[in-house]
Amino acid sequence: MSQATYKHQEPQVDTKLTSGMKRKVLVVEDDTAMGVALKDGFAYEGYEVVLATTGAEGLRLARQSCPELVILDVMLPGVSGFDVCKTLRAEGNNVPIIMLTARGQEIDKVVGLRLGADDYVTKPFGFMELMARVDAVLRRAGGSGGCSGTSGCYAFGDVTVDLGHHEAHKAGQRLDLTTRELKLLGFLIRHRGEVITRDQLLDAVWGYTSLPFTRTVDAHVARLRKKIEDAPEDPRFIVTVHRVGYKFAG
Repeated sequence: MSQATYKHQEPQVDTKLTSGMKRKVLVVEDDTAMGVALKDGFAYEGYEVVLATTGAEGLRLARQSCPELVILDVMLPGVSGFDVCKTLRAEGNNVPIIMLTARGQEIDKVVGLRLGADDYVTKPFGFMELMARVDAVLRRAGGSGGCSGTSGCYAFGDVTVDLGHHEAHKAGQRLDLTTRELKLLGFLIRHRGEVITRDQLLDAVWGYTSLPFTRTVDAHVARLRKKIEDAPEDPRFIVTVHRVGYKFAG
């Protein structure tokens, strides 16, 4: 566990997020006091905070919760922060990462940056310094992280869907979805909360030239439920609207 101290500074009110949508930050820190301080600080700034205390847990949550930013300690039990960063980048996850370390050696910073980290902060540090770096990193990233709706990435339950890269994961494991199933899921997600008729799905996913039948939609939905639902017979996300069609409730 790191012995570095955290210099708390009361955040300025005008740095709070004012939009209705909360940005999500994943904090991966095994020092309990540091983790709580960072969680409280980001929550005060208007962020939704997900906290992990090990590298393995951090990697799992980075895949599942689709954060817009990761605050990643280097010295973690088991899987190190370096390993987490390297793995995420190898998987094509471009979420902005700021690494934290109690070590001030230049070589550690070089290693982190070469592995794909966006910035590096050495403990002890002031929270406002960290927030300044967060703001700069998010500006460079265009304000979105590795999995936001605007970039074609979505998260619901323990499922993440990346339409841009044509892939989906459940509990960190890649799902074997066909192109049609992914297109069907993407259409339902983009119209979440709306009741979509079978004819609408036929038009959007198959197109009129394919001339499929409405039972084709039901068959594809059934297969999709088996892959993304914990209980396909009692679906939580793709809900049947009797005699009409389906609604995505994720």
